Amino acid sequence: MPYSQNQGGPAVADQDAAQERLDLLLSRINELTAASEEPAVTMPVVPGSAASDESHRTGESTDPTVPATPFSTDPIADQRDLHGDWIPVEPDNLRKSGITESEVEDLLLKCLNTRSEASGRDLSDQVKLPFRIIDPLLQQMKQDQLVGHRGAAMMNDYIYQLTNKGRDRAKKLSEHCTYYGSAPVQLKHYIDSVTKQTLADQHPSEEDLHRAFDDLLIDRRMLLRLGPAINSGRGLFLYGAPGNGKTSIAERVTKAFGEYIWIPRAIGIDGEIMRLYDPSLHELAPVEDFDGLLDNRKIDHRWVRIKRPTIVVGGELTMASLEVTLNTATNVSEAPVQLKSNCGTLVIDDFGRQRMTTDELLNRWIVPLEKRYDFLNLASGKKIQVPFDQLIIFSTNLEPKDLVDDAFLRRIPYKIEVTDPEETAFRELFEIMAPIIGVEYNQDSLEYLIATHYKAVNRPMRCCQPRDLLLQVRNYCHYVKAPAVMSRENLDFAVENYFAVM
Repeated sequence: MPYSQNQGGPAVADQDAAQERLDLLLSRINELTAASEEPAVTMPVVPGSAASDESHRTGESTDPTVPATPFSTDPIADQRDLHGDWIPVEPDNLRKSGITESEVEDLLLKCLNTRSEASGRDLSDQVKLPFRIIDPLLQQMKQDQLVGHRGAAMMNDYIYQLTNKGRDRAKKLSEHCTYYGSAPVQLKHYIDSVTKQTLADQHPSEEDLHRAFDDLLIDRRMLLRLGPAINSGRGLFLYGAPGNGKTSIAERVTKAFGEYIWIPRAIGIDGEIMRLYDPSLHELAPVEDFDGLLDNRKIDHRWVRIKRPTIVVGGELTMASLEVTLNTATNVSEAPVQLKSNCGTLVIDDFGRQRMTTDELLNRWIVPLEKRYDFLNLASGKKIQVPFDQLIIFSTNLEPKDLVDDAFLRRIPYKIEVTDPEETAFRELFEIMAPIIGVEYNQDSLEYLIATHYKAVNRPMRCCQPRDLLLQVRNYCHYVKAPAVMSRENLDFAVENYFAVM
């Protein structure tokens, strides 16, 4: 029996309120889908129902007749600057960003729980998404009674703070994961970005190599051997006696490639967050407004521009460094060292002296070195495939054949011995280093040094020795308050200290 106006007033009011909420929800969904040219959602879902709540939290429709595509399945946009370098472009809408409303909402709640209050634009800057995307979410969160207005802010904005309901939600979220930084980039988009910035597309010329090693004295024959190895972007063994500049060469290889790349601050994989940008390993290269190069292009600030990475690891390298590590206190994962070095150079210094055996490294990397991709296990147990796109340089003063078997050596196509310098180059190193270190150069004293302390005792010449001996001379002269000069007496003192047990 239908209600009369007198009998059913509250019920009618509830229906009207529900209809208003439904209209508002559908209006917001239509606005979001219109920007991505998706058909508008017209299937009614009663607000407050379990289906409606689940749809909001996951970004997916629970009705099978409605296509649910919360993530962009398209490749990342191939935008280039005037130099032809790839740049990440700001997403037009949330769908193209590759993350759901609920993921952004969680970040905003945790941020407000830490900061007490913040304007909408401050929150937009925190999660590195455009304000035009964040503002509708904040309005919806206010309607859901998760946040409230503390007051007005500039430019048609508000100061937001958590309600009791929002604070309870934020605390529960923080117990699961404390991360509230930049919104993560979809894994697929990161993989696409590596493809667009891969070393395989870089072909350094002889001029590029001269520029990369312009501060080192390198024999022309050495450069001729290094050139094809660097050009290949594959593996490289640098071996030879200690002190001849293997590490110095390895650290400068990246300069021969393109100068900058873009990497995401964090990567999202099915709700898990993995940090990639590491300020201790990556050198930030802020975007400058140079000659209108980036005019009319908005950068996606979830990405950072860095110099092509050169990451050097030595005896501290362990098997754990090659896997995704989870901080149990924050539940935030950290990318392994090889992922952080993608599109750059990874130097394994003092190879053979790591805390793990060479066989362990062989077994871990034998497939990635061949196939150029790697598999990583996440804390959830999920396994993901990621690019293995870097020039790996193994630097060692041991014989490579004594360290690894033929199967491993086959996957490192270039093996280059860094030999002792010839006497002419050795003399030139003294001439170059003396003014740099602050010691007065003396040709007669150098002749005395080579004849007495090298040829007479059959001592091998090493590239590091001119610098090290001149430092000994300078330090001695400073101590005795005498002019820093290359005298015979000063060189005798330096040799006695430096070669005491060598």
